[in-house]
Amino acid sequence: MQRHHLFNKPLAEYLTSMARELSIGYLSTLYHTSNILRGSGQLEEMSINASWKLFPNGPAMMEAFEQGQLDLGYIGLPPAMIGIARGLEIRCVAGGHVEGTMLIGSQSFQVKETASDALAQFKGKTIGTPRRGSIHDVILRKLINDSGLSNSIKIKNFDWADFILDAMMDGEVEGACGTPPLAVLAARQGAKIILPLEKTWPFNPSYGIIATQRLIQESPSLLEDFLRLHEDACNLLREHPQKAARRVASVIKIIDEDFAREVFRISPKYCASLPDEYIDSALAFLPALREMGYLARDLTKEEVFYTRAIEKVHKGKHHYGAQ
Repeated sequence: MQRHHLFNKPLAEYLTSMARELSIGYLSTLYHTSNILRGSGQLEEMSINASWKLFPNGPAMMEAFEQGQLDLGYIGLPPAMIGIARGLEIRCVAGGHVEGTMLIGSQSFQVKETASDALAQFKGKTIGTPRRGSIHDVILRKLINDSGLSNSIKIKNFDWADFILDAMMDGEVEGACGTPPLAVLAARQGAKIILPLEKTWPFNPSYGIIATQRLIQESPSLLEDFLRLHEDACNLLREHPQKAARRVASVIKIIDEDFAREVFRISPKYCASLPDEYIDSALAFLPALREMGYLARDLTKEEVFYTRAIEKVHKGKHHYGAQ
């Protein structure tokens, strides 16, 4: 009798090959290490067969997690916490970047030192931001609410952040709250960041690496191998931005090296570790998420974060503040 092809290999070898498969969700955000790793051959060198899936925003990626389509994802923490509260068995296993949310206004706006003063310039106006539940949307709504301006400022959400600048240029919105690439593109059109990043939401975790509980429990060595590559890519972004820009430009054909390098410069806090500052800043979103109706209950640190893997990969002090 002819044997099934699955048994042409020794069982241990077959099981190992199965365990090295990863389905990874990523966003178009060019400073994520996904754009360093995709097409680099590094995953293949570690015998990891990765399938990359692009999503327009974090909430859309969470829907894919719900459908069991992903093992890992690059995503802001608020959408992940919303998913966890709904019963998704996922955890944040590594950091990546902090202070990546920027409040942008046209040239007529003034740079201010407090969120209240910066936002006061938008009374009677509209600010564009990514989809509801994204980290930028949550931060913007929290800052507006804390400034007592909820009835004075309108928010328009966009499924694709790339469309926000067009809306600014067309006068559909007067400002934007979004990523470093958006800020660089806006600056080329005469707009500017009107609130210092550290004053927007100190140490806000603009993205982290989210993993399924199944991956964490069943394939710890695979997870750690991926995180080693992620950590190396974070170091490249921080220490060698020109080289990183060249690599990203080779993956994302529609951008050039100068643009990528400017994005890395404008918000340079890259690291893979999960220090207390990162975790505390992420958990500070919980009250805001409850106020906005996204969460029916609070979450514990252990429900949101799994730190054991990254602690093996990244030892010692974090590098988010290293320049």
